[in-house]
Amino acid sequence: MSMNSFGHLFRVTTWGESHGPALGATVDGCPPGVPLTAEMIQVWLDKRKPGQNKYTTQRREADEVRILSGVFEGVTTGTPIQLMIENTDQRSKDYGDIAEKFRPGHADITYWTKYGIRDYRGGGRSSARETAARVAAGGVAREAIKMLAPDLKITGFMVQMGEHKTDKRDMDQIDQNPFWVPDADAAETWADYLDGLRKSGSSVGAMIEVVARHAPAGLGAPVYAKLDTDLAAAMMSINAVKGVEIGAGMQAAMLTGEANADEISMGPDGPVYSSNHSGGILGGISTGQDIVVRFAVKPTSSILTTRKTITKSGENTEIITKGRHDPCVGIRAVPVGEAMMACVILDHMLLHRGQIGSNQGKIG
Repeated sequence: MSMNSFGHLFRVTTWGESHGPALGATVDGCPPGVPLTAEMIQVWLDKRKPGQNKYTTQRREADEVRILSGVFEGVTTGTPIQLMIENTDQRSKDYGDIAEKFRPGHADITYWTKYGIRDYRGGGRSSARETAARVAAGGVAREAIKMLAPDLKITGFMVQMGEHKTDKRDMDQIDQNPFWVPDADAAETWADYLDGLRKSGSSVGAMIEVVARHAPAGLGAPVYAKLDTDLAAAMMSINAVKGVEIGAGMQAAMLTGEANADEISMGPDGPVYSSNHSGGILGGISTGQDIVVRFAVKPTSSILTTRKTITKSGENTEIITKGRHDPCVGIRAVPVGEAMMACVILDHMLLHRGQIGSNQGKIG
């Protein structure tokens, strides 16, 4: 199976399956001399790991990362960094009933149609379990970013669960609830709502926002190396994501030119923008404003309601998906979105440094 790598200079290849012995990532292109330990990466994996509360899958995985190469005496060497996370709580027997059936909403039928073989144990390579490797790679990217842009901070949070939305941005609340939502009132409402769905065996979708603050201007390039192009591709590659928008995104279709234009004035430290409908990116190049990306996650397809489907032999049948699943997969997609943002931004920092160096246009 091809196409398991992403990135240009900072390149990440993930490997492994949901019910295999282990999964992980090979990270190539990380600059040498970056302080890095397993504990630094583990902080981010702990945000994503399953079984932390009743609102996520009860599969119990420690998600402990091991660094097998690319680090010597606590710093990166510039050689490939091999990261491994062992699977310790597989229950493959939960998937015996679907060996001959295709689960609606899953990649079962498309994998079979394309390859003529599929790992039905939890979806194999198509499982969201693969995203643990991305989060580990994102941990490496974050440490490298600290060296290149110490003030840059990447923060992800949920802004919608089903029909329930919030416009609040109380960042102090993000780590105070299981939904990573910057709104204490919304967290209470969502808890009751999701608890009811969980007990009924159903699921619901969500919207995630990821913001990079204090990102330098000049990242990205015109036409085929746009920063927003790579960010959109990175977010769309996350399991269950069905839509991505930058800045005003789809809402821009309802704005006039006057309303959408982010007017510019000169401030004491450089250009100042009146708004940020562009999401911090113009012409594929960062402006120095906050880089704002949102992505929509569909409801978890594994539900306890009987659904119609077919077998590999073409017979009509019905299926109930057993196993341990997230009632809202968007919750654990938050740290994954952060990781993908970190990987893309570091990649473009290295591209910019390689082509431009310190030679940039000056204003004022």
